[in-house]
Amino acid sequence: MLIALYFYMIISSISVLLLENRNPTRSLSWILVMVLLPGIGIFLYLMIGQNYRKQKVFSKISVKHLTKLPYEEIKPEACSTIISETHHLNLVKLLYNNNDATLHLCNKIDVLSDGESTFTSMFDAIEKAEKHIHIQFFIFENDRISNYLRELLIKKAKSGVRVRMIYDYLGSFDLSKSYLKSLKEAGVYVVPFLPLRLRLRRSKINFRNHRKILIVDGKYGFIGGLNFADRYIFGNKYGKWRDTFVRIEGAAVHGLQSLFLSDWYFVERKLITDIKYYPKPTKFEDNLVQIVSSGPDTNWENIMQGIALAIMSAHRYVHIHTPYFAPNEIMLNAIIIASLSGIDIKLMVPTRSDSRLSDACSFSYFGEILEAGVQVFQYSAGFLHSKAIVIDDFISIVGSANLDERSFNQNFEANAFIYDTKTALELKQLFNADMENCKEITLSDWKNRKKSQMLKESFARLFSPII
Repeated sequence: MLIALYFYMIISSISVLLLENRNPTRSLSWILVMVLLPGIGIFLYLMIGQNYRKQKVFSKISVKHLTKLPYEEIKPEACSTIISETHHLNLVKLLYNNNDATLHLCNKIDVLSDGESTFTSMFDAIEKAEKHIHIQFFIFENDRISNYLRELLIKKAKSGVRVRMIYDYLGSFDLSKSYLKSLKEAGVYVVPFLPLRLRLRRSKINFRNHRKILIVDGKYGFIGGLNFADRYIFGNKYGKWRDTFVRIEGAAVHGLQSLFLSDWYFVERKLITDIKYYPKPTKFEDNLVQIVSSGPDTNWENIMQGIALAIMSAHRYVHIHTPYFAPNEIMLNAIIIASLSGIDIKLMVPTRSDSRLSDACSFSYFGEILEAGVQVFQYSAGFLHSKAIVIDDFISIVGSANLDERSFNQNFEANAFIYDTKTALELKQLFNADMENCKEITLSDWKNRKKSQMLKESFARLFSPII
């Protein structure tokens, strides 16, 4: 009887999976998990494997459509003075169409390349806040850096500044009740993103808010890949964590504000559209920024599509930072095709990340891209956690999305697509500086690794669509 019930559950789950018409590789991976891990496999699929983008389970609104912003909507065609290349304009159009990513002109952009500069800049902006602070990060550790942030937010809230804070429930699982209680008692509005609820048919445990953004007074914005944790300053067993953030002034801060308030509506069901959160922006240098979000609530894999098109459109070079490299077929082929067409592509990953499974999975992809001419480098001066891409001295992509299926399809992510020579040259210079702490992996190195290593990587790759 139990055996018959088990096979019924297997067949039912596989039937539902096949009816979703998702990527065949991803479907086969889940079928393999369900067959090889009896009982556990079905439980995992029900908990973390369902395709909520297709089911339209997540429902969010775009706050900017309900707010009269203090600037006119700019169309891609109106940016010809800044975006002179057709292939760059096609990228702008894609993000405008697939994500409704507003075009923000004339911004001031500062690149922040480590924990010290990023935290110093953010704390300085928070200290000077006069009206509001909106902060949203995947991880707030209960350590020195986060406690300093807590004290600062309490101080500002008590002085009359409106403070709203979103933390991911699982990412910040270690936050103590006393930490959160002290914030709330001081008047900070703090809420978790998708608290854990064990509902098999509608489990959302696998869909995390991985975004890292800060907006102060609607004038200063921050976006990147760093979390609030001591490891970016003092290091841990993996060494000091190297990450990239950007500080923005100008119209693009409105894009970050709109994204935060959309997420606030999602977690609190409170719609905030007051024009005071969108002060008229100061105009700075000639550049263009699009704030691009993606997640299971969007119709398309927006960030993945944008990165893939940007790589395919490159004329000279593509330099990529990513801590985890498990690309889907679209991204993998974009990198291979661009490299085979003569584009200089350099990929930088950490020598060791915080996930052995991810490391093994990443290594399994190196052979294909090395054969296509991509140069692969392992960063050894700590843990490279940066998610930054620079292309042709003009396009810069900085944010929270890794080059893996989780970021492309499951997490709520946010990236800034920046069209600006100055920013691109800064990121290029940082990439070149990081190269001094790297070892290049050659095709010969990859082919001559141990058989046991090859087997481990091949096994890990089976799970790449779901890790």
